[in-house]
Amino acid sequence: MKNDLDPAVMATTSISEQLAAFAAQFDRQPVPEVVRERARYLMLDSLGIAFASRAYDFAEKAMAGIREMNEGGQSMVIGTTEKLDTRNAILMNGILIHGLDFDDTHAKGVIHATASVLPTVLAVGAKYDRSGEELVTAYILGVEIATRLGAVAKGGFHQVGFHPTGLIGTFGCTMAAGYLMGLTEPQYVDALGLALSVGSGSLEFLNDGAWNKRFHPGWAGAAGVTAATMAKHGYQGTRLALEGRFGLYRSYLPADQDYDLALATADLGHVWEVVNISVKPLPACHFTHAAIDAAIRIFDRGIAFDDIARVDVLVPAEVVKTVCEPEAQKRNPANSYEAQFSIPYLVGTGLIKGRLTLEDIEAPALYDAQVLDLASRTYYRVDPDTSFPKYFDGEVIVTLKNGQVVREREAVNRGAVDRPLTAEDIVQKYRQNAARELEPERVLDIEKAVLGMEVYSARQLNEMLGR
Repeated sequence: MKNDLDPAVMATTSISEQLAAFAAQFDRQPVPEVVRERARYLMLDSLGIAFASRAYDFAEKAMAGIREMNEGGQSMVIGTTEKLDTRNAILMNGILIHGLDFDDTHAKGVIHATASVLPTVLAVGAKYDRSGEELVTAYILGVEIATRLGAVAKGGFHQVGFHPTGLIGTFGCTMAAGYLMGLTEPQYVDALGLALSVGSGSLEFLNDGAWNKRFHPGWAGAAGVTAATMAKHGYQGTRLALEGRFGLYRSYLPADQDYDLALATADLGHVWEVVNISVKPLPACHFTHAAIDAAIRIFDRGIAFDDIARVDVLVPAEVVKTVCEPEAQKRNPANSYEAQFSIPYLVGTGLIKGRLTLEDIEAPALYDAQVLDLASRTYYRVDPDTSFPKYFDGEVIVTLKNGQVVREREAVNRGAVDRPLTAEDIVQKYRQNAARELEPERVLDIEKAVLGMEVYSARQLNEMLGR
């Protein structure tokens, strides 16, 4: 799709106004099919994770709380017979998609965009009786906005404890919902202005493995729908939500953080960030994947637990607070969520078992004596040669008891833009995850429907994804 905005106009208008003009013109030319196809596969991947999440305790407790707050409605909850109001359905489905930390990531934006945008378009698309084609288009618009706004910060949100998936996801969901609601250009501007006041997401859960992070994407979607709906009815939002004196980046980044506002609108309609989203091959924080795969390769070289004296892991400086500290908790995670953000535990699992599966981050695996012993002897160092955030790279260095040093480096994490999972890889991942909850025939029926969703209505798709 060509970006028809006049460069002279773009230079004198706010970023919100530029994004609003882009969204208002989004139907003028079709999105390239390669982009739409990638979008459908990303949706399929996330839906498989949502089905797998249904069996976990966090999903049951989330549903109990949301059910108590719900006031009726016709929006489905993935994998259930539950029907909720629009915002509560978005909240619950976001929890299901993001709950296992197995969902996709946009590296430059450091954001899980699908986890918030997909629940939003499913619920809003059904409410307004949109087509499957419109649903895919809205998803693409939301992801394009969220990933670019995340990229502006250059990884800085994590350094002060904000989770971009919740904070920035709100803006993407606002635009996606606005598209399905038929907002005008001025209404999009108001909606983005209101989104500034409702975006949120703290990383404090990293200190105790609490469930806060699972909550963030769905809350971003519910907040985005709120902002878009208020704007639709004339409620005014600030024009300088992004670059203003108290706008997003000046309020939510460290004072000395380098950020680039030009990235918010760069190449809109020419470069599609949907195709730059990485699908996770491993059920853990994306920052840990390179180190896990490096550890697995060392295992494959025949290095045994009894041979290892010490393990050192090189990681980007920007990820230390997320996956390496506080060191005591990371070496002895109290629950599965802490384990998914623990370099010592995950590297230890790779070195001892030669794999990482969902079962390896649950009890009884969490109490594996050898893994925890190795984690206690695992140390991190800042990687001087990192290419973060282009790639989530890393290196594992194992010192053996005989003094020999064995090392493996993962310069480009598996699943990254330049090393992507194939369409078949994504389908297999979906099938494995969905099969944890669904019978085989239903797994395949949903796969067919999602990959061909543009011939269905959003309401039909919602019904198919229910139980």
